[in-house]
Amino acid sequence: MTDIRHPAWHPIASSEDLPFRHVYHGQLLGQEFAVWRADDGNVNVWENRCLHRGVRLSIGLNEGAELKCQYHGWRYANRSAGCTYIPAHPADAPARRITNRTFPAVESLGLVWSAMGDVTPFAPPLPEGNWMPLRPLPVNARPGAVLAALTAAREAESDVESLPPLGARLVLTGVDGRAAVFFVQPVDSGRAVIRGVVEAESWDDQLSLLRLFNERLSTLRRQVEAEMALEEAPEPLVPVYEPVSLELATMPDLRFGRQAKLRVRVARKWQAGADVTGLELAALEGHLPTFQPGAHLDLFLPNGLIRQYSITNGPGELLSYTVGVKREPDSRGGSVAIADELREGDVVAISEPRNNFPLRRDATRTILIAGGIGITPLLAMAKTLASSRLPFELHVFARSPEHVAFPEALDKLGESVVPHIGLDPAGTAAEIEQLVSGYGFARHLYVCGPGPMLDLVRRRTAEAGWPEEAVHFEYFKNVNEIDLSSTFTVELARSALTLAIPSGKSILEVMRENGVDAPSSCEQGACGTCLTTVLEGIPDHQDVYLNDTERRSNSCMMTCVSRAKSDRLVLDI
Repeated sequence: MTDIRHPAWHPIASSEDLPFRHVYHGQLLGQEFAVWRADDGNVNVWENRCLHRGVRLSIGLNEGAELKCQYHGWRYANRSAGCTYIPAHPADAPARRITNRTFPAVESLGLVWSAMGDVTPFAPPLPEGNWMPLRPLPVNARPGAVLAALTAAREAESDVESLPPLGARLVLTGVDGRAAVFFVQPVDSGRAVIRGVVEAESWDDQLSLLRLFNERLSTLRRQVEAEMALEEAPEPLVPVYEPVSLELATMPDLRFGRQAKLRVRVARKWQAGADVTGLELAALEGHLPTFQPGAHLDLFLPNGLIRQYSITNGPGELLSYTVGVKREPDSRGGSVAIADELREGDVVAISEPRNNFPLRRDATRTILIAGGIGITPLLAMAKTLASSRLPFELHVFARSPEHVAFPEALDKLGESVVPHIGLDPAGTAAEIEQLVSGYGFARHLYVCGPGPMLDLVRRRTAEAGWPEEAVHFEYFKNVNEIDLSSTFTVELARSALTLAIPSGKSILEVMRENGVDAPSSCEQGACGTCLTTVLEGIPDHQDVYLNDTERRSNSCMMTCVSRAKSDRLVLDI
């Protein structure tokens, strides 16, 4: 008899076990699975435990694109099983390395198949046809004994077609000569599930067959379990839990800068709005890394330029990333190259997503304010809030209806989207003042768009009594004039290095000249990638990333643009 632990494909559920927004508890070889179908049709098979406290994910909530643990609310993304939200740290984007263990999944013959260990690609055990799954029957017996009992219960002198590892095609006695195919799911060393399929033409035929086979298999189960009761029970299989990786256990530095980690194909390019190019960047194989709403990526263009664009995807949409690129009249070559030169089918490099503009999901109400192309990160946030059925409103400010980017995606969000079209600066200010008046407990506001609009929202929210931690913003670029005239000394505490910063050069440039690998992205004080802890000294803040409280604390700074008011700075680098 073949060792049941040998890596092979086994059925673990019926397709009917995975209705809309349901999570199924599957088992194979002593291992428990959380099996669920996302709204896009993808079937996920994951280890049945939350990475936080080990609570079973099979009792979690299927939110369509994410699976939510019922204990502390950790959320995991469709396809990747990457953690997308940790309620204990609502203002932070989880580390991209926090990922649950996944197993392969294939649907065939009305059954869901999975495997443990290294297996060959799935090959359907039967040709396509009108196969109907029978009612699964759990049996408290060794899987091999169950298959042997099925084989022994066939009609006399009838043939048996073996379907390794634990399957057979045969005609049971007492089923009117109807051939069926049976697969034995090895739940454990002493437990199994009989899963069968039979060809059926009509609905009436299906009902009669279900009753017929259910009665026959129930009788067989009683016989097998009675025989097994006389034998010594086998030792149960011990599930294999992978240890926590060193990356997770040692809390590595998760910052990373301009690194072309991934190659993607331009699957689609279209006009997403006036002067806005939409790009769908698809994985060359499999799926792309997990991201959280508000995340952005670096796009490495064929002309050598690197540009940052926000991901507009909803949760769990990992087969491709969608970004929007506004053609700037004073373009330095990035947006023009994308609009005029990039073609569908081109392969380009991107960085892994990173998030300096994360979405909290513990707000009593979320207000999203988008100006122009600032809709891109907020669109991802709106999709996530809508998927989780959390209250929000998305206010879209644009010069004209034609300048509203991604209108089809906005239409799907329904009445939560409030357009503000064609307003002059005074009208925009009046609308914003009304939107932010009357701060309520646990409300959060997110704004992205032109610099003057963000400055206006920040002033008005402060005047209306909004706490700084409830107002989140992301500038696309730093429009302030950077003063590089000062000279000072920087000590890198962890590197045991002292550097003289001359006029005309940034701290970041001097560190790189001296061999210090410092992360960065936009290099204009807008994205937060080069955020560094200040141990001593007073920074001269010239960024647009920090809020007023963070600036006054002088506990951190952006090394790409900020300098020193004191003669000396000590940085935690």
